[in-house]
Amino acid sequence: AYDKKVIKDYTRRDGSLKTIPARRKKLEAILRYVVQAFVVGKRYSEKQVNEILSGYHDDTATLRRELVGFGLMQRQGGGGDYWRV
Repeated sequence: AYDKKVIKDYTRRDGSLKTIPARRKKLEAILRYVVQAFVVGKRYSEKQVNEILSGYHDDTATLRRELVGFGLMQRQGGGGDYWRV
């Protein structure tokens, strides 16, 4: 229920984000929403990740970093592949 409210408050009708929440709890809810765009077990290049994330917000670097930071995605070091956990 909390996630649904946060997603409703922070997204537009097309599913893109109005803003990236500053509060940790709200950010986590938004990241759980965004990570659903990625298939579990599939590996993505950084370019592919950015293309997908750009559909949500222009600041793809922040979204990418936070997805990894919150443990929703993992990254191979040195600009390697990303994958959903």
